[in-house]
Amino acid sequence: MKPFLSIVCLVTLIFLGCKTEPKKEITPEVEAEKSVLEKIADAHGYQNWKAVKEFHFTFNVDRDSTHFERSWIWKPKSNEVTAIGAQDTLAYIRSDMDSIAFKTNAGFINDRYWILAPFNLVWDQNNFKYTHSEKETAPISQKPMQKLTIVYGGEGGYTPGDAYDFYFGDDYILREWVFRKSNQPEPSMTTTWENYVELEGLVLAQDHKKADEVFNLNFTNLKVLVE
Repeated sequence: MKPFLSIVCLVTLIFLGCKTEPKKEITPEVEAEKSVLEKIADAHGYQNWKAVKEFHFTFNVDRDSTHFERSWIWKPKSNEVTAIGAQDTLAYIRSDMDSIAFKTNAGFINDRYWILAPFNLVWDQNNFKYTHSEKETAPISQKPMQKLTIVYGGEGGYTPGDAYDFYFGDDYILREWVFRKSNQPEPSMTTTWENYVELEGLVLAQDHKKADEVFNLNFTNLKVLVE
């Protein structure tokens, strides 16, 4: 999965008043100016992400009778990650990783993408190309939906060149997706996006299920701390 791009705003105050620009009114015309990437991100609460101080989650995969899990605490403003495993705990800063942290970070990027992919559409938009169709058939439900396809560049990240097909309705909430490794035509994995919960304004899908097998990639211990 792909690493995030972070934006840091520096403000210097030297005996000067702070001047702010008036907020742009959200009218139907302004909303129409947004790209489909922004509309999906906003539908999932992206406008509230700037207040997030800590993001906690446990990534689980339940397949037949087997269970796998790993937990994370992410402080997005400092980009500090704490990986909590069954045997040990590792904390690292993503801008300064040794070989152990780099390997651990691959799991973090994967797990975080499953829960925050709508936000990655904004964070990663300079790293992929995309196409949008308003009339397609979702692969699992067979319902008519909109479809967004993104294809990451062939360099950088942990899995360069991968492609994702997102399916969503007129509310821009994700309902299904297809992962295609290295942009191959055949699906590598197809799952739902369901069981949404809202935490501090973030709209998060807790379950991702397959149509043809006992499989549930899901999230527990979700917690969002804001400033």
